[in-house]
Amino acid sequence: MTYLKCLTELHKRRRKYGLILQRQPLPTMVQVSPRALMEYGPDFPPQALASWLTWRKFFYDLDNRSAQETGYLFEPILAAAIGGEPKSSRERVVRRSGDNSRGRQVDCWKVLPDGIALAYELKLRVTIAASGQGRFAEELSFAKDCRSSGAKPVLIVLDPTENNKLTELRAAFRRHGGETYIGDDAWGHLEDEAGPTMAAFIERYVRRPVGEISAFEAAIANDPTRRGLMLLDLAAKLDGTELSITLGEHERKIERDEDPSLAGDEPTDD
Repeated sequence: MTYLKCLTELHKRRRKYGLILQRQPLPTMVQVSPRALMEYGPDFPPQALASWLTWRKFFYDLDNRSAQETGYLFEPILAAAIGGEPKSSRERVVRRSGDNSRGRQVDCWKVLPDGIALAYELKLRVTIAASGQGRFAEELSFAKDCRSSGAKPVLIVLDPTENNKLTELRAAFRRHGGETYIGDDAWGHLEDEAGPTMAAFIERYVRRPVGEISAFEAAIANDPTRRGLMLLDLAAKLDGTELSITLGEHERKIERDEDPSLAGDEPTDD
């Protein structure tokens, strides 16, 4: 039943994103025209620049929605696969050490047969972006809050790329008695905890798709002349209500039916 539940959730999110591709509105000139200050000049006449800014913002909006839906999918199915469940801050299984009346959201809460409670932080990657410093401070305090709440913090990061923030985060978890699993160790831990049936789900529906796409980066490592393996020729065309995206010899057609309610303000770093 857990396998079926996770498979259903995966299908639901893919179906929803398919509808986003159909319905995400094209940006308006009000949204994109200020960006012309960065590129206005003889290289791009106004019509060409307006088109470039619109396409670029449209692809950004799609990518942002894709990232949101991936986050909504990724944590619950991995939590279910390893026998745990997400917990909201309202449930207060982990309380803030500076304010015991407030709880923290936990990606996966799992209680072992011996009564030990594990509080997982599940991450695709840890970036070195300068934005979101407040959020990173929250991540650093998670392990401390878990320990003061009687739970053992466990950090799972699927992307093994090392950087200063990841090093700092690992140190915080270890300092408060937690465990950390990065890259292949993270995948191995998830599959060990999941058991054979759900390990097969993780391998087929999560690890394989991520791994096959990531493999293209390895294919061009230290050889910039092979970058064409990743960057196929790109063409985009809107003909009436049909959007065509062509990458090399591959074409995808999307029948468009815009939904104005999907046009929201741009996300911020606050």
